[in-house]
Formats: sequence, structure tokens, C-alpha cells
Amino acid sequence: MSRRALAGPPQNTNRFAMHDVLSRTKPISADTRIRITARDVNVFYGATQAIRTISMDIPDCAVTAFIGPSGCGKSTFLRCFNRMNDTIEGARVEGRIEIDGEDIYTPDLDVVELRARIGMVFQKPNPFPKSIFDNVAYGPRIHGLVRTRGETEEVVERSLQRAGLWKEVKDRLHEPGTGLSGGQQQRLCIARAIAVGPEVILMDEPCSALDPIATAVIEELIDELRTNYTIVLVTHSMQQAARVSQKTAFFHLGKLIEYGDTEQVFTRPAERQTEDYISGKIG
Repeated sequence: MSRRALAGPPQNTNRFAMHDVLSRTKPISADTRIRITARDVNVFYGATQAIRTISMDIPDCAVTAFIGPSGCGKSTFLRCFNRMNDTIEGARVEGRIEIDGEDIYTPDLDVVELRARIGMVFQKPNPFPKSIFDNVAYGPRIHGLVRTRGETEEVVERSLQRAGLWKEVKDRLHEPGTGLSGGQQQRLCIARAIAVGPEVILMDEPCSALDPIATAVIEELIDELRTNYTIVLVTHSMQQAARVSQKTAFFHLGKLIEYGDTEQVFTRPAERQTEDYISGKIG
């Protein structure tokens, strides 16, 4: 486990203190393809506008972090990517969002299929009240991705291995998933998301309910997963964004203030509001 992952997340971190953390990030190449495109996205909850005219390109096989104070629209924008806002009464999304060039808000789009392509890990671990095995097998079964017991076992083992959990649970697969520790439950939820073969993994503050050791494990896992998946991460911890992401977006009052390479955003921010947030002047 690296010192990078074990570093604590101080609440007021100035941009100069980020240099040591940022020096360990892995940059993405300039020719990395774009996986998600958002153009002029607005989100309303009834008459209240939560997101204001946001446009952004999110690269493939990279971690993009959304930072900003509470209530700034980070999670609302994240939920646009798998249409989770559709489940909220009175919510309305305007603008265009494409995944691999496909408009995901077309009326004939299969939302169930979309949510298989775009997995989500929530703030609080939420394993099903089933066995560890059945937690991971559930998605592949309902989506018809497995036909036999052998295929199911193969998917479960592969998903748990990718989530860094296999060695810890391989001898207790039929015990309840809710009996695992908090950090293990979160990795189980990541394995569950991976099991249906997603292209994108959304993470809404996945470490906020975890202790520092479990947080370190999840951060290491995120760094490993990004070689195969597009990951979009909402976090309140600026140091976490600096540790695990290649791109960072700073939100404030429903607006996208700045978006760019993580190192640039934290050490050479283009906007005064970004620098004030990173230095702790606003929060």
C-alpha cells in the first residue's frame, strides 16, 4: 500500500501543499479518446435550477474528479450520465449528453441497458441482502449475460478479483454481503458494478463513510481500475482528487468554474474562484 494512498485528507489544503501528492499521479496522453461528451446541460428540480449550462468532455480510461462545496451540483451532474435523475420527481435535464457518440436522452433509449453500461457506486455501501456470491451474480443473471452455473462462477470470481476482494472472501462466498466490513462492502459494490461489463463507473463519494485504511484500499483500486474503465468520481476531499484523478472539474453554485488536467487545476488554476476554494478561502 502506497504512502500516496495513506495520506490524510485535510480540510483546508493550499495549492502549494499539493505538489508532493500530484507528483505521483499518472498523466493521460494527449490522444486519449473522449468517452462522455456533455453540451449545455441544465438540470432543474421543479422550478429550481441546480445545474447551469455545463459542457465537458470526459476521457476514456482515466479518472475525472468533481470537486466543490456541498450543494454545488457535483452529484446532480454525475447522475445525469446514467439518468438517475429520472427517478426524482420533478427533475428535468436539458442539453445533450453522449456516450461514445450516442445521445443517452433519446426517448427510445433503453435506460436499464444504459445503467448496465454505466455502473454506479454510492456514498454508503449498499450490498443486497443476499450472499456475497449472489450480490455479484445478480446483475449478470438479470441481464442475461450468463447461462450456466459455470459461467456465473467465472464472472463472480473475475469481478471479485478486479475489485481486490477475491482472496478475502473466496472461502465465504455464501455468507451475507452485509456481514463484511464497510470497506469490503464498498469493494463488493464495485465488484457488483463491474460484473455486468460496464464501460463507465460513476462513484459518488465512495470513501466518505470509510475509515482511512479502507479509503486507501479503495483509492488504490480506483487507480488500478482506470486502466480498463472510464471513472467519474465525486469527492469532497481535494487530496483524494489529487491522488487518484487525471482530470478535475471544480463546481460552484451549480456552475462549472474550471475543468482541466488535475495538476494544472491544483497548481496553476485559471480562475480565482478555483484558487480560493483550493486554498480554503471559500468552502
